[in-house]
Amino acid sequence: MEMMAERLESLKAGLIGGLSAGLAFLITTVVNGLLLNQYFSILNINQFQLINLQFLLSAGIAGFSGFLFGVTYRYIIRVDKNPQLKSGAVFAFGLVRGLTQIEFGWNFNNTLLPVFILAGESIFWFALAAIVLDTAILLNWLKPFSSEF
Repeated sequence: MEMMAERLESLKAGLIGGLSAGLAFLITTVVNGLLLNQYFSILNINQFQLINLQFLLSAGIAGFSGFLFGVTYRYIIRVDKNPQLKSGAVFAFGLVRGLTQIEFGWNFNNTLLPVFILAGESIFWFALAAIVLDTAILLNWLKPFSSEF
């Protein structure tokens, strides 16, 4: 029975992480579309068409990445108050995604500033998800993982 309770808490953490990363994706998409795309054409990927398949795919990937982050983050931080674990989880997820974007941008555009912006967005997505997850734990909406079964 306790194993099922832990799985439900992990599912909640995943949903919270997914919704948070999805919200962060929407924020960065709006910022890119309204402010930055006039300076960097590579950031004008989605063009605010919700029917656009690329936008839906990007949003789905962001949400799923956030879901995986939420589940993993809950297991990483456990009941510890170690800030290095928290920031390490954020940077591990953010840099894996962000460094891939930097490599892609370098290979196809030979320009780094716009892809550094995209890489920074990746870290922002997971940092926002971590803040929301920490807040959910603080408010007792979510229980941290306890290694004691």
